Amino acid sequence: MRPLHYVFVLSISLLTGNALADIYKCVDDSGHTTYTNDKPEAGQRKACSLMTKEQPVTTVPAQRKSSAQPSPAAFPKVDTDTQKGRDNDRRKILETELETEQKLLAQARKDLAEQEAVRLGDEKNYQKYIDRIQSYKDKVALHERNVESLNKEIAKLK
Repeated sequence: MRPLHYVFVLSISLLTGNALADIYKCVDDSGHTTYTNDKPEAGQRKACSLMTKEQPVTTVPAQRKSSAQPSPAAFPKVDTDTQKGRDNDRRKILETELETEQKLLAQARKDLAEQEAVRLGDEKNYQKYIDRIQSYKDKVALHERNVESLNKEIAKLK
């Protein structure tokens, strides 16, 4: 960096201050304590006090509640063997699709390499060459994404 850059960076860092917000500790009638950065309304000011720098506030992330809800009693269930069979079928289908995509990816890479090696007579302008090759590059990228997605799906299976 040039010395002028250092001066600029230093002056910007000196001009920016720390981002501080007032933190209020509020206790409701039930005795529950709440910390907020919103200034309490006139009626709440008795129960809220402004925290000082000497009073540290530690935060603990809330535990997530399970989003899984139990199934209703009449909900159809599948026995374990049937589900394992379905999972095995799914794995076979995904592995077949993966094998097909890998073959298509290999072919797309081969086609791209062949096209990159050839320069047509009307491509004296390099941009024409880039435009012609781009569709081959797009095919390679598409098949690479498909292979990656299929690998992720297979990894999710039990």
